[in-house]
Amino acid sequence: MADGFALALQKGLRARLVAVAGVTAIVSTRVYDEPPQAVTFPYLRFDQITANAFDTDSTLGSVVDITIEANSRSASGRVEAVQIVEAVRAALHRQEANVTVTGFTLVELIFQTYSVTRDTDGRGYTAVIALQALLE
Repeated sequence: MADGFALALQKGLRARLVAVAGVTAIVSTRVYDEPPQAVTFPYLRFDQITANAFDTDSTLGSVVDITIEANSRSASGRVEAVQIVEAVRAALHRQEANVTVTGFTLVELIFQTYSVTRDTDGRGYTAVIALQALLE
């Protein structure tokens, strides 16, 4: 069975993130759908994915909103979380030609916003990165 818009996009984004030196210099290949129990920090985790129909009379399409969490427990505090965000932005924003989404055409990929908060346990920071993609 072929992947739908959201899962195909997630796979393409992960492949791109682990292929870009600016990202792997910080998180290595630790880009997860669900991180392992004893995860090594820092890492990225796919969070919310919402696929909305965006069809024309002749083409099936979708606008996919996706959030990715950057998780850090560095002694530098918030700094590492923001560095991860900037690496993700450089790897993905307007990089449609460099992200392969099997079965679909990635028309547009936009880095929208991010926020950084201290984790409730006080031991690290989590940045939530919001992206939007248009696929057909």
